[in-house]
Amino acid sequence: MNVIETRLPGIGVRREIVTGSGRRVGIVAQRDGELDLIISKANDPDACVASIPLTPDEAATIGNLLGSRQLVAQLTEEHRDLPGVSTRQFLIERGSPFDGRSLGDTRMRSRSGASLVAVLRSGQVQASPTPDFTLAAGDLLVVVGTAEGLDTAADILRNG
Repeated sequence: MNVIETRLPGIGVRREIVTGSGRRVGIVAQRDGELDLIISKANDPDACVASIPLTPDEAATIGNLLGSRQLVAQLTEEHRDLPGVSTRQFLIERGSPFDGRSLGDTRMRSRSGASLVAVLRSGQVQASPTPDFTLAAGDLLVVVGTAEGLDTAADILRNG
């Protein structure tokens, strides 16, 4: 996929892609560090139908959500012949009891039987994180386990 980069004098840089429907979707990274998600009009790629300001955490989370689909699809395919095993995603939200704490502090595997197989952070995948890996708000955790184990993992991450 081609990323079109356009310098915007006095503003910053626009990076976008052209979707199959012909729309341009991208971000404007302003010189002051602000980020805007932009979506072009269907009939005029130079005009925006929406420009949505994003905090760095929001931008990272959207990147994680979009990038996680391929990883989860691959894991689901790999586990399809294992009855009772599922893959689920969990977001570490600001204010979570584990924001800024290590994965080991959750004791997720011993308490739920579910395994954290990857963390998506700022569009990057950290596969098989170790117990000393520090979780942060905006991280998207990819966890594998039974339905019961995944429900317990969700409760652990939500309530401590």
